[in-house]
Amino acid sequence: MTKKRKVIKILVVDDSPVALIILKRIFATSPEIEVVGTAQNGLEALKLIPKIEPDVICTDLHMAFMNGLEFTREVMHEYPRPILVISNSVQEHDTENVFQLLEAGAVDVFPKPETGLNSDYDAIKQELINKIKILSGVKVFTLHRRQINQERQQQLFIRNIQDKLVKNYLVDTPKTILKYPRSAKNIKVLAIGASTGGPQALKTILHNLPSTFPLPIICVQHISNGFLNGLINWLANGCQLPIKIAISGELPKAGVIYFPPEKHHLELDNRGKFVCSKTPAIGGHRPSITVTFNSIAKFYGSSSIGVLLTGMGRDGADGMQAIAQSGGLTIAQNEATSIIFGMPKEAIVLGAAQYILPINDISQKLLMIINN
Repeated sequence: MTKKRKVIKILVVDDSPVALIILKRIFATSPEIEVVGTAQNGLEALKLIPKIEPDVICTDLHMAFMNGLEFTREVMHEYPRPILVISNSVQEHDTENVFQLLEAGAVDVFPKPETGLNSDYDAIKQELINKIKILSGVKVFTLHRRQINQERQQQLFIRNIQDKLVKNYLVDTPKTILKYPRSAKNIKVLAIGASTGGPQALKTILHNLPSTFPLPIICVQHISNGFLNGLINWLANGCQLPIKIAISGELPKAGVIYFPPEKHHLELDNRGKFVCSKTPAIGGHRPSITVTFNSIAKFYGSSSIGVLLTGMGRDGADGMQAIAQSGGLTIAQNEATSIIFGMPKEAIVLGAAQYILPINDISQKLLMIINN
């Protein structure tokens, strides 16, 4: 007997009656999705959520009384759920809006067709439905309004490291333990890969690294075209390390964070200099995390650290295995703190992750290893 597939219940919030009609019509074409409620602003929607218990929320950004950003913050504090922001104001040039929404807790954004015509909505119908299906399986976390001031956070962070050093800090590890690099002093590079949920995860790690961090950091983040500069600017606000786009022929410098150019793989040549290429996508990705990790493993070997964060699919898993097999250190984000546990899980299944850590512990572990 075939098991009945669970219907994804969604709440649609938009102050445009026309947009509400079109979105409802789009979602009605999928037997796996049911619109269980609509609202014209955030205040109306907040009252509905406990009554209809939606699995996913779709919201516009600009609305009267309570806009999409304010609404997202309230939802993530009171009724945390996956939120997709569907708006005219999350286009490629609206990077500030996009990253404010991601920081507030939205999982993804989806630009409305700029014309608003039915025919244009039809063109993006399947893409929008696919996003809803993906978001229905996403794990979200309550975001609390009260934040400790930055100085207090730094004090607690340093004290936490010291306490864990004294207690010989142990972490949840897979049964197969890979060989630890012979000396932490020999480590020369840190590579980080991420996909869905990655911007928030990267921010958590990078913002907790000091200005004296002694390694180059090479990051690969799957992100829509046109948003890379916005991501870099967003991460740079509050980060103690400079962040830039890698340039072919450039030698990675200690204490600098690098990202590949859009639509380019990032590798190293036999002298350790960057190579930015438009060779074919791997697993649908360019840049590919595995391509970068493989190159890191080949050049740096046991002098490398590879970190694989939240993301859908398996990009980076084989690359992390290459780093592990070369004698490097590997860390995977754990399931409990991953928005999507796809990529880290695949690396763990391969036996490629030496440490499996909550996102808030990864920067601490890196500093402990490097400071030995």
